[in-house]
Amino acid sequence: MKRYDCLNIAAAEIGDALVITTVGGAAAEWNSLRPGDANFRCRTLGLVSSIALGLAMALPNRRIVGIDGDGALLMNACGMPTLGWQNPPNLTLLVFDNGIYEASGLRRTATSAGADLMAMARGAGVKHAQWAATLDEFRAGLQAALARPALSMIGVKSEAGEEYFKSWNRLPSFEYGEVENLYRFMRHIEKLEGRRIVPLPGPRH
Repeated sequence: MKRYDCLNIAAAEIGDALVITTVGGAAAEWNSLRPGDANFRCRTLGLVSSIALGLAMALPNRRIVGIDGDGALLMNACGMPTLGWQNPPNLTLLVFDNGIYEASGLRRTATSAGADLMAMARGAGVKHAQWAATLDEFRAGLQAALARPALSMIGVKSEAGEEYFKSWNRLPSFEYGEVENLYRFMRHIEKLEGRRIVPLPGPRH
């Protein structure tokens, strides 16, 4: 399946959820489908699941969605038991497994040799971790995940290759850099929550 097609479904299903995306094509594709300050691009490979977990625990009344890849999730596989342990009911993780490190030379990941990320997640305590083999399965799995009060993880075996990598160049570019993205994301949360999270510079009154 194409990751873009799955993300297109996700954009229609998740409403006003706060979204954490991994680096590379996933972030570019998501930005083209649902741009805005409710998205945070995680520039450190592997930390989407951890940041999304912390956000879900800090904002229990908000829906949080993480968009991750196989290479990134493997880099922080030690975080899976913490995900299962904490089991935040408002967190859904979408994992796109193309068997390569897409943004760094197309080198193979361990999933290309048989590592099963959903089996690893279930073994780490994530009870609702499943693969979606078709777009219909992905849509149904996402709808079920958003409806249930439990952590959910949906895995997709997505397309890979140099031509797919080049397709990013046809997507809209980001309007601002990572630091501005962080502050706009935090200000967006402040508006949703009606409270100050990041202090403004200058004297306090």
